[in-house]
Amino acid sequence: MPDQAPPRIQPGGLRELGPLNWVIAKLGAKFIRAPRFALFNVVGQHQLLFLTWLPYSGLLLSRGKLTRQDAELVILRVGHLRNCEYELQQHRRLARSRGVDEATQARIFEGPDAEGLSPRQRTLITATDEFVITRSMSDETWSALSALLTKKQLIEFCMLASNYDGLAATMATLRIPLDFPD
Repeated sequence: MPDQAPPRIQPGGLRELGPLNWVIAKLGAKFIRAPRFALFNVVGQHQLLFLTWLPYSGLLLSRGKLTRQDAELVILRVGHLRNCEYELQQHRRLARSRGVDEATQARIFEGPDAEGLSPRQRTLITATDEFVITRSMSDETWSALSALLTKKQLIEFCMLASNYDGLAATMATLRIPLDFPD
């Protein structure tokens, strides 16, 4: 792993996070099996914003209308497009636990023309690429995505991709340190 620039905002502890956000950060760290959850320890320093963002992000990640495999595909592709090592480090692990093996992850990173992708995966990757790069989607891609997803899933796709794109930009700008040494 290349050396990372020093954080612009250091991960906080109890004093910086406040008791509630500190407990949430500790539980999050336990969940990801790390000594700390740096994203929570940084963003949690803005107490109210953290408490409003967390349920929204959690809903997209764990309780949404997209399958967990589809959500992880989108998140991994966004992390790859934005070269966000923090996002990739977290979601490579989570994706494996949700049935997206390392070979599939490699194909996601390769792009929509990678051999071995299903038509659904190709469409999701193409849609993610267009959404993140152009901030929209061609009519052709929208039509292909609409054939696979319900109206609610289409809305969620956009919100998921934009959430993780925004997180990638936030993590890069704040230089949030990685949680794992690999």
